[in-house]
Amino acid sequence: MEPPVAAEVETKSQKTDEAKGSHKSYDCGLYDTEVVYKIAQELLPGLASACVDNTTGGIFKNAGSIAADMRKEMVEYLTQRSESYVAEFLLAENPSGVEVSEHPYDIIISLIDDFAASKRNMFSRVSEWVLSDHREDRIGDFVQEMEINGFWLLPRRECVSSMLLKNVDYKNAFHCNMVCSSEKEVGEHRSECKFRPMDCTNEGCTTRYCAAQKEHHEAVCPFMILPCEQKCSDFVMRREMDRHCVTICPMKLVNCAFYTVGCQSTIPRCNVQQHNADDLSSHLLYIIRAAHKEATDENNKHRVEKILNLSNTEKLARARDARALTYLIKDAEAKLEVETKLETNVSKEEIKAAAESPPSNKKEKTEPDGPDSPPLNKKEERLTIKMMEESKEKDAIKQELETTRGKKEAKKEEEEESSKQSFVSDEQQESKKPPKQEESSKQSFSSDEQESNKPHKDEQNSKQSFSSVEQES
Repeated sequence: MEPPVAAEVETKSQKTDEAKGSHKSYDCGLYDTEVVYKIAQELLPGLASACVDNTTGGIFKNAGSIAADMRKEMVEYLTQRSESYVAEFLLAENPSGVEVSEHPYDIIISLIDDFAASKRNMFSRVSEWVLSDHREDRIGDFVQEMEINGFWLLPRRECVSSMLLKNVDYKNAFHCNMVCSSEKEVGEHRSECKFRPMDCTNEGCTTRYCAAQKEHHEAVCPFMILPCEQKCSDFVMRREMDRHCVTICPMKLVNCAFYTVGCQSTIPRCNVQQHNADDLSSHLLYIIRAAHKEATDENNKHRVEKILNLSNTEKLARARDARALTYLIKDAEAKLEVETKLETNVSKEEIKAAAESPPSNKKEKTEPDGPDSPPLNKKEERLTIKMMEESKEKDAIKQELETTRGKKEAKKEEEEESSKQSFVSDEQQESKKPPKQEESSKQSFSSDEQESNKPHKDEQNSKQSFSSVEQES
């Protein structure tokens, strides 16, 4: 925007003087508190630099002894320069073409620097004191000393800064120039003025700003509570957002735990377990490829399918990294090897049994189980023939054993009845015989018992033969 013309400035001042002469006026007096605070923070360092440069090389004076007088001179200088700044700016020529800032903060900072430069003594001008680091250290120490002693408090500096702001802000962009005719009107205006002061409502923030800067402050306030930038369910302060997203956020993108073996996926931290379950087969394939480098992809995929069928998939999916899953794969492969050995042994026995079967049985053909069943190959025919023969042999042996057992039991019963009858007759005769004949009768009775035990032995021998036949079958 272009600066105002000098004639317009004079017309405004004339109107204001006429209004003051006719009736009493009430100014709004509100301003941008943030800009005023920034200007107030620069007044103390400017005063300190002026005091230090003015007493450099001095023997009888120091910065603290002239601070009070220097502050008075500084306020008078800044007030005078700010009141005449608009006229100087309009009349000044800029042959270099360098763009001059119109922001009140930049204007007042330049005035403070001009005052500090005007207070340098001859020693500081001639020597390189201005460019030394020791000067900056002394200025910083003197600023800290004045703050501790409460030499120039912040509210007083803000009062001076607001006056300077109004003098240089000719565009009325950072202060309100509203003039009212009564106090009531001023009160009503201040309740709606865009420069009315407001306190930040965020917990922990002590910043004061004008109503016009509310949106800007809320956009940068470090204590503002915001939803997580990575779309998790947490609400975090703006100043803690970066640390939350990098450390504890469940939606933080992380590399897959099997990144080292070949999985290049990046997933949210909360979905790691789901990813491991969904891509379990690919993770198994990566590890098996690394373990069996010489095998083809088809063989490795076939091995993966066998491991999935043989193992508990939930247990495999719970593996946190490649090492844990490798141990589980080793256990599954060990079981797989045992099963393959058993299968090979069974196949060898079947081949051997088929080779030992008689040639007459090989020529026989067996009909399939049903009309829709597929035709049997030679190996299956041999096996079925052998099984049918063995079953027939077992049935014949069982029938023979049952018949022999029945005969032996009948014979045993007949012998027991005959022995009982002979025993009764012997007792009757013994009662009539002398003692010598009793001994001979006892001997004969013992011999009869031995003969009666023979059928039991024959039955045991038959049972042993039957069990041996069943084992051979």
